[in-house]
Formats: sequence, C-alpha cells, structure tokens
Amino acid sequence: MDHSTEIREFLRTRRARITPEEAGLTPHPGARRVPGLRREEVAQLAGVSVDYYVRLERGRTQGVSRTVLEAVARALRLDDAERSHLFDLAQPTADRPRRKRPLSPQRVHPTLYQALDAIGTPAMVLGRRMDILATNRLGTALYTDFQARPHAERNFLRYLFLDEAAHALYGDQWDKTAAETVAMLHLYAGSHPDDPQLTELVGELSLRDEDFRRMWADHDVRAHATGTKHLHHPLVGDLALDYVTLNVAGAADQSLVILTPEAASPSAEALSILASWTGTAAHAAPAPATAEEARDTATG
Repeated sequence: MDHSTEIREFLRTRRARITPEEAGLTPHPGARRVPGLRREEVAQLAGVSVDYYVRLERGRTQGVSRTVLEAVARALRLDDAERSHLFDLAQPTADRPRRKRPLSPQRVHPTLYQALDAIGTPAMVLGRRMDILATNRLGTALYTDFQARPHAERNFLRYLFLDEAAHALYGDQWDKTAAETVAMLHLYAGSHPDDPQLTELVGELSLRDEDFRRMWADHDVRAHATGTKHLHHPLVGDLALDYVTLNVAGAADQSLVILTPEAASPSAEALSILASWTGTAAHAAPAPATAEEARDTATG
C-alpha cells in the first residue's frame, strides 16, 4: 500500500465530510471548489500552519508530533478507530521495520478449536485480511463451506463481494455490511502497510468488483465491534443474530466472531432447525489450510 496516497486520501475524505458551519467556522463568501473543509480551515482548527498541514496531507510525516496529530484528529472529529488509523498512517516510513519476507502463516490453537466445538451457535476465527482460519459446523451451515474452497478464496471479503450466495444471504443489508467490512480492512491496512497479500487482495477485488472499488475509495475505517446481522438463509428464512468479535489472547491478528439469536425467538428456533437439518449440532470443522499455509507448504 502506498503510504503517501493512503494518508492523503484518508485526510481528504475526512475533511470533505465536515462543513465549515459544523466546525464552527464562518465560511468565506463565494463558491467553494471543494466539499467540506479546505486545507487551510483544517490547519486553522488544528492550530498549525497551512504549509505544515499540507505537508502532512501529502504524506510527509517525518517529525510530526503526537500533539499535532491529536489536534488534527480533533479538528476532523475522528472517532477512536479513525484516530488510531491516522496514527498508523502518520508513522514515518523510516520508523517502520521493513518486512523482508511474507508474514508467517497463521494457525489456530487447538484450545480454540475446542472452544468452537463448545459454542452452540455459528462462530468463526478470522485472521489477517479477514481470512477464514476456522469455523464451527453451524458457521459453515450459515455461510458456506470455506474448507471446500481453494486456499486463496478462504477470505470473508472474497466471499462477500464475489459470491452471489452472500448477496442473497444479506439481502437489503448487503450494502451496509459490505461497507463496514471494507472499513475494517482499511483499518488493518493502516497497521500492516507491507503485507503483500493485502495488496493482492485489494488489487483483485478492485479489478473484479465495482462496489468494492467504490467503497475502498471512501477510505472509511471501522473497528471490530458488536451489532446485529439480519440474514435470509435459503433453508430457514429470516434470521436476526447478534454478533460479538473478540480478540484471541496470545494470537496476533486473530479474532473470534460469535453469532447468537435472542433466546426463545423465531431466529433461535430457525437456527435450531438449521442445526438439525444439516447435522451441525457439534464439532468444529477441521482446520482449513489458509492461503499462507498453502504457499508456505509449496515453497518448502
């Protein structure tokens, strides 16, 4: 990922969404050539010179202090995820350790497989770039059999954007879900700028899907969180499932996603029927080899 382009587009899109009136400024008379705040207005709000802010937006971050970044974050009304992303992007290139080889393959700890076995609702383990590292059988029944897919396709974004079944499953919630998922990938990109498989993923999806290309250009960021997914499953119909995303202790860049219905609800009954019809009441699916593991094996 190009560092200068990323920080320039992130800051540009953040200031474009705030009007001078919203920022408490009196707009200059006459037509405005840009939506939202001008660069000089952001500089005014942050208490820095225009030249200083322009250098920052152009990706020249060497020597930029935390105090200035905090001031810019306040001026642009960044939330916690956006603020974290700004600090990741503003870390000078010289300070970043250069990765000489791909990231080591991710593997799921056996204890986590036992936890997946014990969870009676759909659950999965996500890794870098939202690769699918493991699912329990009810997770497979709800989404798809990721283990049966080629290694490179065991990724939630590839499923979401390139599989028509995902569009049908999410229905009129697909756009919202897709935008949130792309925003999560953008947050990952800020902290992993040298991940070659990230570049490959973004390049592939940008070429193959117009929606992804448009959403990626928005430069929104979002942290893993909680919420509710409204799905329409082809076997059991409508489902409302609350989800929570938990970081896996001792496993960098791995998270456990659990989806649960409200007790004694139609969704709980439908999920129970799905489990009985598909024989998914117990046992986590065998570990699917990730694309990283496949490449690692192929190269010896």
